[in-house]
Amino acid sequence: MQSAAVVEPINTVAPALLFSFDPREVPVIAVDDGLPAVARAELTTTALRTRFASPPVWTPEVRREPRMAGRAPAQAAVLVPIVLRAGEPTVLLTERASQMTTHSGQVAFPGGRVDPDDANIAAAALREAWEEVGLSAEYIEVLGALPTYTTITSFIVTPVVALVQPGFTLTLNPHEVADAFEVPLEFLMNPAHHRRHTLEFAGMRRDWFSMPYMDGNSERFIWGATAAMLRNFYRLLSA
Repeated sequence: MQSAAVVEPINTVAPALLFSFDPREVPVIAVDDGLPAVARAELTTTALRTRFASPPVWTPEVRREPRMAGRAPAQAAVLVPIVLRAGEPTVLLTERASQMTTHSGQVAFPGGRVDPDDANIAAAALREAWEEVGLSAEYIEVLGALPTYTTITSFIVTPVVALVQPGFTLTLNPHEVADAFEVPLEFLMNPAHHRRHTLEFAGMRRDWFSMPYMDGNSERFIWGATAAMLRNFYRLLSA
């Protein structure tokens, strides 16, 4: 897959047009079922702590999307919350509220813009998780961070990976979050579920991953920045 970092806009109109489309309608060009899944033994609490305490040499696969003209870059942080469910860990994700000005209705990690009062990136991610879904820091153990990922809306996002003990109760902020749900980490760390898409328009090309997950009778369409950060997480765990 051609990294979005290589693709630059050639005019000021195409970025916005590439931003407004239904990703479900864009054909799948490949599925990465030829890559190995992360072994279940590497997804345990001990293994995850060890991986972040002594990370291997690895390279993130995707770092940015095409730039959309007219927006100044801004620092943001998201929490990648790995919930330690009995039997298998899961990743807590949200569906953004439809009235949000950016990425409305999309599957996302809890997170947002870094505020001047935040002590650091991890503090910003924890604050956003509390404000968006009511996930209290008392349940959270921060492991570390993944490399930044820059979105088409010019947010430079740092994913903060954390372990979350069960027992919490979520309270969703309806102004920002429409829903919250969990996806097994093993599912997300299996490239057989990583699909590739390409969209070309007005001389520009945008590439991305999707990782659709059936949650009962509902499809959770994970794509774009969220899928890219999960793909980088896969690269770290499989290195």
